[in-house]
Amino acid sequence: MQRCRFATVPAFVAALLSVAEGALAQADSPDLFAPSRTSLLGDAGGLRPGLARVGIALILTDINEAFGNLAGGIKRGAAYQGLSTLTLQLDTQKAFGWGGGLFNISGLQIRGHNFSQFHVGDLQTTSGIAATPTTRLWEAWYQQQIVDGKLDVRVGLQSLDQEFMTSTGSAVFLNTMMGWPMLPSADLYAGGASYPLSSLGVRLKAQQGAFTVLGGVFQDNPPGGPFANDGQLRGSSRWGGNFNLRTGALFIGEIQYAHNPPSVGAPNAPAAQSGLPGTYKLGFWYDTAGYPDQRFDTRGVSLANPASSGIARTDRGNFSLYAVADQTIWQPDPEQPMALAVFLRPMIA
Repeated sequence: MQRCRFATVPAFVAALLSVAEGALAQADSPDLFAPSRTSLLGDAGGLRPGLARVGIALILTDINEAFGNLAGGIKRGAAYQGLSTLTLQLDTQKAFGWGGGLFNISGLQIRGHNFSQFHVGDLQTTSGIAATPTTRLWEAWYQQQIVDGKLDVRVGLQSLDQEFMTSTGSAVFLNTMMGWPMLPSADLYAGGASYPLSSLGVRLKAQQGAFTVLGGVFQDNPPGGPFANDGQLRGSSRWGGNFNLRTGALFIGEIQYAHNPPSVGAPNAPAAQSGLPGTYKLGFWYDTAGYPDQRFDTRGVSLANPASSGIARTDRGNFSLYAVADQTIWQPDPEQPMALAVFLRPMIA
């Protein structure tokens, strides 16, 4: 699979040309382990079909971007950014007869020049793949389904942006914050356990009818450094091998309601009920670790006061509430993918 994006960005506006399937999302599929004829490298000379017969899925994606800044920002110029993702998954039922199990491991090869950092200077970065160039481990987890698939448990190294706070509507757009939002990026250690970072933890998922509940506890500081330091430049943090357990715990939960969902396994198929499809989510997160106060130093003096020590006091009780809404509002033909949809993702912290 290959995705190419070419855009001109005057200040904060981008135009997108994209030819691809989804790259970062690891969505479930009923034919996940079937031989692929549409993925990058096709059947890889027979390797993919051979692996699929024993329950192994080889998933390879590649994204390449070129951006140019004609006016405004930090300076004019252009930059290239690229990301290759390799994922291996093992279906334990096909591999050795253990039903409902799935092993997953993935790695990232990040390259190029950070366009936003050197040319634009925006908080909500232009590219969704911008990160320190490196080759690193991303996710490594085991998932087990129980109760006829209505409940599953996932344990291991996980990137929270793959399941929590997601919006199908926002995923269409290029800006980074259309994936993992700005609020947790600014309010959690190192921006939280989102691409290209991940954290050790446990996640539970329960499904009943139109409702889905997600909940988990994760290590809150993937690189293990100071609050605002993502640590991608140092040692094991750079290649994803720093499994920090020394800072605090991040508790996160989300309840989802799917209204008139498409038929299972057919995202463009007519809804099982009459009406247009929509998904609504409510969630929260709470971090047990201390975090630097934004207003006062360790003596209670305003950080803006020249007499301040400049060292922020440590506070506790870092939490957030959020909601996500995706709703199709116009679809002339349920048999066709053409539709008009809206999305909303408000948050407070």
